[in-house]
Order: sequence, then structure tokens, then C-alpha cells
Amino acid sequence: MEINWVMVGWIIDVVLNGILWLIIAALLIPIIELSDKWTRKAITFADKADQWIRKVLESSFEWIQKKNLNILFALLLVILFGMLAQYEIIPKLIR
Repeated sequence: MEINWVMVGWIIDVVLNGILWLIIAALLIPIIELSDKWTRKAITFADKADQWIRKVLESSFEWIQKKNLNILFALLLVILFGMLAQYEIIPKLIR
């Protein structure tokens, strides 16, 4: 009986690849969980910052409207829309 060395090599390759990926997965799963916690913290911080910015903008717009400062209001809107256009949020809303 002749040994098919190609099949033996293929089987050894599959087994070693399986062991290697098992080791990689065992090492990376704790790192992925740690980065997942960091991502959750970053998202909650971004949410708090977003709410704070919205509150500041809303109160400043109300203050400008109460004081009837149309030029300042127009300037703030130009700055706000310019920032939104830079981050390509306005074109995304239009599409």
C-alpha cells in the first residue's frame, strides 16, 4: 500500500491550522471583550456629549430669539450648517 503524501500533508496542515486558530481565538477573545467595554463607555460618553451640545445649542438659539439678534442667529446657523456640511451630514440627509 502506497502512502499518499499529499493527503498526509493536507491533513497535517488542517490540524495545525485548527490548533493555531484555536490559540489565536483563545488569546483574542479577552481582548475583544475588553475593547467592547471601552466601546460601550465611548458610546455612552458620546451620547452625554451629544445631549449636552443639543441643550447648549437650543438654549443659545432661544436666547438669541428672545433678544431678537437676527444677525448673530444667522451667523450661528451658517457656522452650524458649515460644520454639518464638512462632516457630510447634510448631503446624507438630502439623499
